[in-house]
Amino acid sequence: MKRRRRWGLSLAVLGLVLVPALAPATIEEQRARLPPPAPPGTCQNPIEGVWRSLRWYPGNQAWYSFVLEIRQRGTTLEGRIEAFSWDTPPNRPEPGPCRAGLEHFSVVQPARGTVEGLRIDFAATAWSVGTVFCGSRPWGYNLDHFRGVIDTRLQEFQSVNNDGGLQIDEPTVFRRVRCFEPEAVPHPYVTPPAFHPRARRRFGCGR
Repeated sequence: MKRRRRWGLSLAVLGLVLVPALAPATIEEQRARLPPPAPPGTCQNPIEGVWRSLRWYPGNQAWYSFVLEIRQRGTTLEGRIEAFSWDTPPNRPEPGPCRAGLEHFSVVQPARGTVEGLRIDFAATAWSVGTVFCGSRPWGYNLDHFRGVIDTRLQEFQSVNNDGGLQIDEPTVFRRVRCFEPEAVPHPYVTPPAFHPRARRRFGCGR
């Protein structure tokens, strides 16, 4: 996650003291914000797909929506983590239009991991700025690392995030919102028949 100045952490602590109702979201609150899961029966692989989360992180004083794209190769996972961040207050889960002081950006992280049964470990290996929607671009970012278990009944990845910075075992719930379609079978290519208009006679209108 984006690195913040130390005063950001102090403000987070102060905010939690003054406004206890806005403490970090519970698992149920996170679930309530997530989009519906992919239609039942459309996912042949319990691990692969697009997974999305949304929660407010007090240490960063910002909302983060993580989007995981995970593909499985045996016990190895490959894909990416895209992090969307905006620093609105904890009671405003949408970034809204740009305005002075709002930072809203995305970070793209290629990622690799491992899977054992339904327990997965998925970590970013690098990062780059994706899109800067409002404000300035991030100049530093701690790589995200999610570990946890997939609940196939709920289509959830129940994880914790450790980014080597402010985020230490931060509970983060993902919901699978899309499955990867099976690779399409190539349609056989048939050479189209030649199309040449019939030559007209040099003289006259006959065909």
